[in-house]
Amino acid sequence: MPVVVDVETGGFDATRDALLEIAAVPILMNAHGDVVRGETVSTHVVPFPGSNIDPRALEITGIDPTHPFRAALDEKLALDHLFAPLRKVMKDAECNRAVLVGHNAHFDLGFLNAAIKRTGYKRSPFHPFSCFDTVSLAGLAFGQTVLSRAVQAAGLTWNADEAHSAVYDTERTADLFCLIINRWKHFVDLAPDAAPMSALDDAAIDAEAEIATATLEEP
Repeated sequence: MPVVVDVETGGFDATRDALLEIAAVPILMNAHGDVVRGETVSTHVVPFPGSNIDPRALEITGIDPTHPFRAALDEKLALDHLFAPLRKVMKDAECNRAVLVGHNAHFDLGFLNAAIKRTGYKRSPFHPFSCFDTVSLAGLAFGQTVLSRAVQAAGLTWNADEAHSAVYDTERTADLFCLIINRWKHFVDLAPDAAPMSALDDAAIDAEAEIATATLEEP
């Protein structure tokens, strides 16, 4: 199942810099076969002990890690808060593994995997390295790779004042992803000679993910 994720952080190094906020939106399929975004889940995160926070990163995100109303959770509790509702949605959809969708997806996946490793989290619902990147998709579909420009090129609204919030960026990325995928599906439906879109081999994906997860959990 595709799940859109966005993180706000204290820098670019997933092993050294703090994870400050994370949001996720599962991508569901409606009765017409179109993909739509599900319910957003998010939380602020307490910086892990010894983590680095670059003041320049805070200028971009506007996050104050010391603000008393952040209601931030420690990383392990933040992952529990994020994963529990995702597991339920995945179970309802009979899906075994979530594949992260992001704008510069490996950045978000890197911080997610680093938090999973730091906390010793077992059995993450996410595939440890496979992902969909809306940078590539938007570049192909609209000739734009910057999120704000891609969203507007797609005919969607963009509010610069709300940008760099994990929730806002996740939901805009989810809308962009759904729009691109649905347009492609409609294009394929209109092309009678196009090869059918085959389902992924769940068993192969699970086996691949098990190997990668075991590698991530090694000390």
